[in-house]
Amino acid sequence: MLVGLVGGPDVGGRTTTAVEGILAGAAKAGATTSLLEISQVGQDEIAAAFDAADGVVLGSPVYRASFSALLRTALEGTERGRWGEKTAPLQGKVAATVLTGASAHHFLAVNDLRNVLASFFAVQVLSPGLYFDHGAYVDRTTLTEDRATLAAAHGAALADLARAVRGSAALQAITPQV
Repeated sequence: MLVGLVGGPDVGGRTTTAVEGILAGAAKAGATTSLLEISQVGQDEIAAAFDAADGVVLGSPVYRASFSALLRTALEGTERGRWGEKTAPLQGKVAATVLTGASAHHFLAVNDLRNVLASFFAVQVLSPGLYFDHGAYVDRTTLTEDRATLAAAHGAALADLARAVRGSAALQAITPQV
């Protein structure tokens, strides 16, 4: 099971379209998928979705050269099994990331999200992360053909990575170091 988590304020916006493109590729590769819009759910539902999933697709618009406050809050509210926390719903999981923005100027924000996931949560993150500016869309709900193909390829790769990590006790056992 792969869950897409959209960190944008607008339900059904460009970020949702990008995450759905990745999930479509994962579904074609045999994965079961679901989608959550952070603006519509609470932290308990997010934590439960992370816990039930083999992997996640995290999507966010870029604001002020970083991923959204909605996604940041969701991640900050997610336990990681350290310092008395009882759960670590992202540990031993895989993730793909897709950030969206008005122009290509903020593409490096992808690295910030990857670093948080890999270093802080010990998630195996598919690289490279995706960044789609407005040129990646025909309209708010349709990716261009080449971007749809790229998103689907990332979804299929994420499904493969999830199977590999699920089959490796060593990869599942890696924990955050700090």
